[in-house]
Amino acid sequence: MFRRVRGVIQRAYGRALQRQITEGPTHVAIIQDGNRRYAREQGNDAHEGHREGAQTTERVLEWCEELGIEELTLYAFSTENFTRPDAELQPLFDLIESKLYEFADAERTHENSVRIGAIGDIDRLPQRVQSAVEYAESQTAAYDDFRLNIALAYGGRSELLRAARSVAHDVDAGELDPSTVDAETVECRLSRHTTRDVDLIVRTGGDERTSNFLPWHANGNEAAVYFCAPYWPEFSKIDFLRGLRTYESREESWRQSRTKRAVALVRAVAKTEIEDARQVAGRLREQLSPTGAREVSAELSRQHDSPTDSVDSAD
Repeated sequence: MFRRVRGVIQRAYGRALQRQITEGPTHVAIIQDGNRRYAREQGNDAHEGHREGAQTTERVLEWCEELGIEELTLYAFSTENFTRPDAELQPLFDLIESKLYEFADAERTHENSVRIGAIGDIDRLPQRVQSAVEYAESQTAAYDDFRLNIALAYGGRSELLRAARSVAHDVDAGELDPSTVDAETVECRLSRHTTRDVDLIVRTGGDERTSNFLPWHANGNEAAVYFCAPYWPEFSKIDFLRGLRTYESREESWRQSRTKRAVALVRAVAKTEIEDARQVAGRLREQLSPTGAREVSAELSRQHDSPTDSVDSAD
């Protein structure tokens, strides 16, 4: 009886959370932490935790589809994980291999046009895993409705180093002018499957660190970060929705700040020249949310009607 009531309450809470999310993130990246600790607490070997974690991954893919998220990057295996005992690594490699084939052949993958891609130093993985990666990528290469990126043998610093060495090699070979090197030059040499900046990083398992995960695509975009206590096998839809709410709250705060600054700028410019203020307002409206654009327009109208009003300083 208690379990049934708790289930009803959780479902109601989940619906309430979902109603709070109006413009969710486009690209979510998840650090799937806690599989081994979960297994130990259950009295099982580490590979059992990874198997249960794989089931969570399948559920998260369903939630992304339901909530309109367009890209998901999963931190499945880091470069540091190679230091683990071989008795733990081999079952993990077996699981990664089987899941790649399973995802690549699943009807749901093809019905939803999911493109699967691996990012990281794939050449360091066992040949059987490399073959599974090649199969999954080739089977889904024509799709682009949803991107699923699997970070394998991945390290953020290593990715940036590879890009830097590639740039240096081309400069040394005379194929690239150093003065033309810009952010786009570096970005095009990063992992080819990550197509968008990261909007939200989620980490399970209780640790509050991002572990060198997607530094270019996440830090450069000032991605929102959500840390939660449940181990990855325990990660629920409510936990996921709380992460999306974190992103939503951060974005709303930023929208309000940008709008306040834009309104203050229009007010300041209008004090000296209303025509200049119109031009500034036009450019600002293109960068703001619909609500922010309306506030800028309203401020412009007020300044046009009362050009001698005092000027407030920008936030």
